[in-house]
Order: sequence, then C-alpha cells, then structure tokens
Amino acid sequence: MKTIAFAAALSSALAFPAHAAETRCGWLQNPTPANWWLADAENTWTIMTQGGGDEPEGMDLIPDISEHDYVKTNGNYGYACACMSVETDGKERITRILSFRQLALAKCRNDQALKFPG
Repeated sequence: MKTIAFAAALSSALAFPAHAAETRCGWLQNPTPANWWLADAENTWTIMTQGGGDEPEGMDLIPDISEHDYVKTNGNYGYACACMSVETDGKERITRILSFRQLALAKCRNDQALKFPG
C-alpha cells in the first residue's frame, strides 16, 4: 500500500512541476494604464496588459513607483529600475510576483546588459 501511495505522490509531483523563484532585475515599465513589463538582460517579461485580465498574483507588492527614483514619460506613467523575485512561464510572462524592490535609476543606467527603455 505504501508503494501505491508513493507512486501516486510522485506522479502528482511530476504532473504539476514546482515553479522556482527567479530574481529578475531591470527596467520596470508602466507606460500606460494596466500595462506593465520588466526588461532585464535576458528578456522583456510581460507582467500584465490592459484588457488582458491577466494580473499576476502579487501585483499588489509593487508600490507607487513614482514615489521613488522614477522617470515620468506619459502623464502619471513611466519607468523605474527594480529587482523582483518572480515565477515565470519560462518564455515571456511573469506569472507570480513574490517580492519587489525599487532601485536607483543609476543602477539600471550603469548596467550595460540592459537596453535603455524608450
């Protein structure tokens, strides 16, 4: 009986792979309402898009980025430098935000691996 229970637990674990937290640092961009993405050295990760109904769990961990080091580009919208602990789909989308830390703009400006937002 223990063998059956172990086999069931193992197959369940394989069917639902665990998502590992990834640290992603780069330009956090919010150019227009409900459009957010993070551009790091590897990729541009979509966080959410307007009308997409795809807000990831943990979005509430991102505070008002305009209260810290921030560039306004469009009314109340713009970009900042940030590091986030996230889960992704492995391709282009952030599926869950575990933590958020806004950094000085100079941190991203000085990182030659990052493309300047624009």
